[in-house]
Amino acid sequence: MTWFSGLEEICQPDVPLRDHTWYGLGGPARWLCTPRDEDQLAELLRRCGQQDVPWRILGQGANIIVRDEGIEGAVIKLAGPTWEAITFDRPRVHVGGGADFTKVVRQTVDRGLGGLENLAGIPGTVGGIIRMNAGGRYGNVGQCIQEVRVMASDGARQTRTAAQMGFGYRTSKLDGGVVLGATFALQPADPQATLDRFRRIWHEKAESQPAVSARSAGCIFKNPPGQAAGALLDQAGLKRRRCGGAEVSPKHANFIVAHPGATAQNVLDLIALAREAVRKRTGIVLELEVEIW
Repeated sequence: MTWFSGLEEICQPDVPLRDHTWYGLGGPARWLCTPRDEDQLAELLRRCGQQDVPWRILGQGANIIVRDEGIEGAVIKLAGPTWEAITFDRPRVHVGGGADFTKVVRQTVDRGLGGLENLAGIPGTVGGIIRMNAGGRYGNVGQCIQEVRVMASDGARQTRTAAQMGFGYRTSKLDGGVVLGATFALQPADPQATLDRFRRIWHEKAESQPAVSARSAGCIFKNPPGQAAGALLDQAGLKRRRCGGAEVSPKHANFIVAHPGATAQNVLDLIALAREAVRKRTGIVLELEVEIW
């Protein structure tokens, strides 16, 4: 009998994670689990706790580097109708933790609700976006949150306010929990003005960052206080530097693009090289924004 006995339909062994990340790199997950609803998720977490099976939550894989050797334990992916629901209750919008954040943003813009258009062009699921308090020069997601529904590692469910989530720069206080869903508190706005701002921010990112179709994981490093990581990397001469099939983007030095034939180790080697180059030049040790699994 396995730890997931009776849940075989939603637990697959040895699934390549390269098919589930933006980089398209990395080895397999020992188990890939896709619970259909909250009760199945709670049961998965309960069993993982009982059997000492380590687990992680995977969204769209937009901010993750999976090592070539893969991952032991369970990788839990929240996908399907339960997790991807988007419901409007003007001026609020209720969304599932697995909802595509880009789709959420665009639907709020189309309905003349302001707030999330400032986060145009940020990929990922709502759960992942909230977990890292994703954002940019025009704000972060925590500024639009009213409340977040969270499941603890023992399966217990609770609702937390934005203040209880402890949002900070690229961080929140999930305390090892899972984002089940969230409510965004938005403002009625002029639809055309909101759409224009959304488009302007989207095109601004398209002009300054690698194309969405490129194999990358967004910004590699966090911005140090009062500094821009991309500028520090550029000044250190990192643009176009390569390790195997991995290259520092010539468009924005805080992005690493994986070309055909690249491995996850190529990306990790280039990260180490870039971090050391900035440290030697400035004394600043850059902190990762991406997660390495």
